[in-house]
Amino acid sequence: MTPFGARLRALRESRGVSQAELAQALHVSPAYLSALEHGHRGRPSPGLIHQVNEFFGLIWDDAEEMVRLARVSHPRVVVDTAGLSAEATALANRLARDIRRLPPETLAALAAVLDALPPER
Repeated sequence: MTPFGARLRALRESRGVSQAELAQALHVSPAYLSALEHGHRGRPSPGLIHQVNEFFGLIWDDAEEMVRLARVSHPRVVVDTAGLSAEATALANRLARDIRRLPPETLAALAAVLDALPPER
C-alpha cells in the first residue's frame, strides 16, 4: 500500500463511499481505484489528485497533503548508488531485499534517522 492509497482508502471509508461509487465519480474503473489503494499502481496524475480533493471537499492543508502523499507514493523505487561506497550499495540492496520483513516500529525509526539529516543544498 502507498501513502496516497492508504489516505484515499481512509477518506473513502470514513465518508461511507464505496470503491465503485468513488470510481464512477472520478471516471476511473473500480479495478484501477482498487489497484491505487493497494499500491499496485504508480502515482496518480495531478488531475486525479485534484478530482479526489474536490470529491471529498479537501482544501488548503488537506489538499496539499494529498499532493505530498502522491509524490511519495511510487510503489517501485529505484535507488541509484553509482559513485557511492560499497557499504551504501550493500545497504540499498539489503533494504530492497528485506523491507517487507521490517515491523512498523523499525520503519518509523529508520524514517526518524533520515528526517534528522540536514537539508540538501
